[in-house]
Formats: sequence, C-alpha cells, structure tokens
Amino acid sequence: MKTRQLGKNGPQVSIQGLGCMGMSEFYGPGDEKESVATLERALDLGITFWDTSDAYGPHTNEELLGRTLKGRRDAVFLATKFGIVRDPGDPLKRGVSGRPEYVRASVEASLRRLQTDHIDLYYQHRVDRTVPIEETVGAMARLVDEGKVRYLGLSEASAESIRRAAATHPIAALQSEYSLWTRDPETTGTLAACREHGIAFVAYSPLGRGFLTGAITKPEDFAEDDYRRINPRFTGENFTKNLAIVEKVRRFAADKGCTPGQLALAWVIARGDDVIPIPGTKRVKYLEENAGAAEVELSAAEVAEIDAVFPPDAAVGDRYASNMMGSVNA
Repeated sequence: MKTRQLGKNGPQVSIQGLGCMGMSEFYGPGDEKESVATLERALDLGITFWDTSDAYGPHTNEELLGRTLKGRRDAVFLATKFGIVRDPGDPLKRGVSGRPEYVRASVEASLRRLQTDHIDLYYQHRVDRTVPIEETVGAMARLVDEGKVRYLGLSEASAESIRRAAATHPIAALQSEYSLWTRDPETTGTLAACREHGIAFVAYSPLGRGFLTGAITKPEDFAEDDYRRINPRFTGENFTKNLAIVEKVRRFAADKGCTPGQLALAWVIARGDDVIPIPGTKRVKYLEENAGAAEVELSAAEVAEIDAVFPPDAAVGDRYASNMMGSVNA
C-alpha cells in the first residue's frame, strides 16, 4: 500500500485508511467475527491508518480495536476522537464538549479501552462553540507533552477554527466529509485553511456512506436500525434524485475499468497529496475492493471531466439531520 505524509511534519501513513465506525453502530447489525477478519485483512494489505471514536457504540468500537491490537499495537497508526457526548437514554441525542477537564477524562478512558499507552492521532470530534478552541487545543497539547498523544487533529472544524487551533499548537490533520457528492470543504474554505497551515485532510465517507458504490438502490436495502434511513440524502425524493449521481459514477467507472466505489475513491486520492480517504467497511470483500482504488490513476483531464459532472451542489439534501448539522463547520 502506498503512503502519504500526515501533515507538514507528521509521519507516513497508508494512502487509504480504514473507518471502523460501522463495525459497531449506525450501519445495521454488527458481526464481530467478520469485523475482526476485516481488521486482520487490513493489516495484510498495508491499510494501517485506523480511525475510531469514543462516540462509536458508544465505546464499543474502541474496545473492539483494543482487543484486536493486543500484543501488536505498533502495527497501526491509531486515531480516535473525543467531543461528541452521547445520551444513554436517547440514542439520537448528541451534545458537544471541549472543556479541558472533559478532554482529560476522555483520553484516559480511550487509552483504557484501546489497551494502549498512547494514541497516535487524537481528534476533537466536533468543535464546542461554547469553549474557546484555544482552551480545548491547549488541553490536548498537554497530552502530547505527557506522551499520551502524538499528534493532534480536528474534525468538521471551520476555516477560522483551524487557524486559531494551529496558532495554539501544530495540527496534523483535519477530518471532514469529502466525496463526489460532498464537496463542501472546497466551498467553505476548510481545505484551503488546511493547506495554508500544512495540515493533512482526512476524508471520511468518501463513498457517500456507501451510496456511490451502486450497491444501494432502494431504501429497503437498509437494515431497520441503519442510521441512513433518517439521513436526508437517503429519504423520499432525495433518494431517487441522488440515484442519478450513482449512474454517472457507474459510467465513468466502466470507461476506466474499475468499480464505481474505486472510481469515487480514486477521485478523492487525486485531490492532492495531502488528502487521505478513510472509507469505512465491516466486510473483507469491500475492504479488498476499496484497496484496489489506490492503483486507479486518474489523469488531470479525467479529474477535470469528473469535476464538471459533479459540482459542489450535485447531491440533494443535507448530509446530516437538522439536529446534527449545527455542529459541522464550527
């Protein structure tokens, strides 16, 4: 697997990471045996940049990775996050905290669940609008000084927050949604702010939450507890209209001799040497398909042709439900 540098002064990581969220929650029933097999296969393929969060499960995703990596922690570059506060009584309710004492409590809990003495990349999962980001990043920086964390990151932060955070402590990575149907980072200035400060851009949901693979053709394809059933882009007329995007991806992929998912990932990889997609999957067969995208090379002319077909407003519907949209680009 090829590698890319994580930020201006960061280490080399696999050119494609692995989003582990769906192994524990949100995308239908989990299967621990298949998830572990997927993680094992990722190691075989050299996909060693793994992404989790204390919010996934909650907590159970970190525990899964901790069990799987026991005795071979150094085999991966491990990223986790803090900041989304889950309500045990209401699975759909979310809060955000960036208070320094919350940062401290969160990292200690994550270290225990991951069965490790350090986290390679620690993200603020969502920016807390009630706490100056300098205070949150200052608390995160102290974890670096103590050796509990090696590099710092932000997730779904605005250009202004990125600049303020970078002035407090070096930021290695920004994680935000980015794909053929979510090109917000180009229009909000977040991608430009990252490049201004030498920050790697880690693209989550680069396959449009699976939609761009062409495997989803009707709402009934989702399990009853699949979060996408309430996502605006997957409901009502939006679903039908967005299927047209998939058909365009399919045509490009056929011409290129790859799968639609590989074409979508190759486009993200082609956005720049500082962009690293982390497609999520919980099945070996999809992991292997995704890995093949690293070998799909798009010329400048092909990228321009694809860009013309997929403008920033190509998708219909918000990328999150209204109660969650307020915490992005903060």
